[in-house]
Amino acid sequence: MDSKQTTGALNVAQSAVLEAGKIVTQSIDQLDRIKVTQKNRHELVTEIDLLAEQAIIEILEASYPDFNVLGEETGDKGRESDFCWVIDPLDGTHNFLHGHPHCCVAVALRHHAASGPEIILAAVYDALRNELFTARKGGGAQLDGRRIRVSDTSKLTDSLLCTGFPYRDPVDSKPWLKSFATVLPRVQSVHRTGSSILDLAYVACGRYDGFWEFGMREWDIAAGSILVSEAGGLVTDISGDTDLFKSGNLIAGTPRIYEKLSHLIHGSIG
Repeated sequence: MDSKQTTGALNVAQSAVLEAGKIVTQSIDQLDRIKVTQKNRHELVTEIDLLAEQAIIEILEASYPDFNVLGEETGDKGRESDFCWVIDPLDGTHNFLHGHPHCCVAVALRHHAASGPEIILAAVYDALRNELFTARKGGGAQLDGRRIRVSDTSKLTDSLLCTGFPYRDPVDSKPWLKSFATVLPRVQSVHRTGSSILDLAYVACGRYDGFWEFGMREWDIAAGSILVSEAGGLVTDISGDTDLFKSGNLIAGTPRIYEKLSHLIHGSIG
C-alpha cells in the first residue's frame, strides 16, 4: 500500500470513527435505557458497543470488502488478507455507563509484512470531547489535523504517567502490583483513566509522559501504539520486543521516560 492508498484508507477510517462517535454522543444522555450484557465479572458490553462496531464495519467494508476485520465485539471475520482492520468500538465502556466523559472509538489497520505484523494507520475519536487523533506510518500523528509530538520530559521525578489495572487474568495482578509499587514513589503522579487507547493518545500529544499496562488485547494496543510511535515516542512489548502483540504487556513513553520506566518495571518483576 503506497502513501496515496494509505491516505485514502485513513480517510475511510476517520469517516468510520466519526460515524460511530455520533452513536456514542446520542446515547450519553439515555444511559438508563441502554441494554448491558456482562461478558465476565469485569467486562461489560452495551448495545452501543455493538451498534458502533456495526456502523464502523459497514463503512470499512464498503471501501475495502476484501480486508479482514477484527472487532472487539464481533471477533475475527477470518478473511485471508494481508490487511486487517482492528476495531475497538467503545474503549472505556465502564466510564461511558457512569456518564464519565472519557471514552473513545478506535480503528487501526494492521499489515502482515514479511517482518511481522505492523500497524500502518489509525483513527481514534473522543466523541464527547470532539477530538480526533490520527496517524499514518511515516506520516506523523495529528490531533484535529495538527501535528502532535510526545513531551520533552526527561526526568522520572517530573513525569506524569498512566497505567491500567489488569483485570482479565489474575496472573497479571501480582507483577503489575510490584511494578506499581516500584514506579509510584519515583514519579510525579500516576493516573488510571479506564481507556488505554486514550492513554496512549495522550502520551502521543504530551498530556502523559509514559504508560504501561499488562494483559491487553490487540484492539487495546493497535491504534494507540502508532499514535505514540509517529509522535516520536517509543512503544514496545514489556520485554522490549517490537512485536506489540506478543504478550499483551506494553510500555510506552517519551524516549527518555520509556528507557527509565522500562528499567524500573523489568527490575520489579524480574
